[in-house]
Amino acid sequence: MLLDGINHVGMLTNDTARLVAFYRDIFGATAREVERNDDMMLTFIHVGPHTELNVFEIKGNSEAQHQVPMFGRGRLDHIGLQAVNREAFDEIRQRLIACGATDGFVTDFGMAHSLFFTDPDGLEGEVLVTVSGATHTYPPGTPAAGYERVI
Repeated sequence: MLLDGINHVGMLTNDTARLVAFYRDIFGATAREVERNDDMMLTFIHVGPHTELNVFEIKGNSEAQHQVPMFGRGRLDHIGLQAVNREAFDEIRQRLIACGATDGFVTDFGMAHSLFFTDPDGLEGEVLVTVSGATHTYPPGTPAAGYERVI
């Protein structure tokens, strides 16, 4: 098995503070704001040893209101899968490139490297591998050293 579970689920909200308070108060989760600008706020809610909710509050986006009925809420924004280790991450990357599901670009987020892909149904996915010893974060789009984009 090349994966070690789910790293994160990307989701939308209209009220980050309310959502963070719920997961903190009910489940003992911790949270940290990662990015904020005039149009968007991104917060990571840690719900397990290596599992997060990546919560996006986007100005003017009404998709977070579409929560009912069950099975009428639409699809997830994206799912992040956790690679077991660097070797597994590299193998997954090669397989995804080979089937045309990614251009191979790897983002350096500091504490993790990330590769986005599209599955056969068009759902965007992400594979991440932890960068041991890292204590910093970089913004989206920061290229990871040693990985070339395939055109």
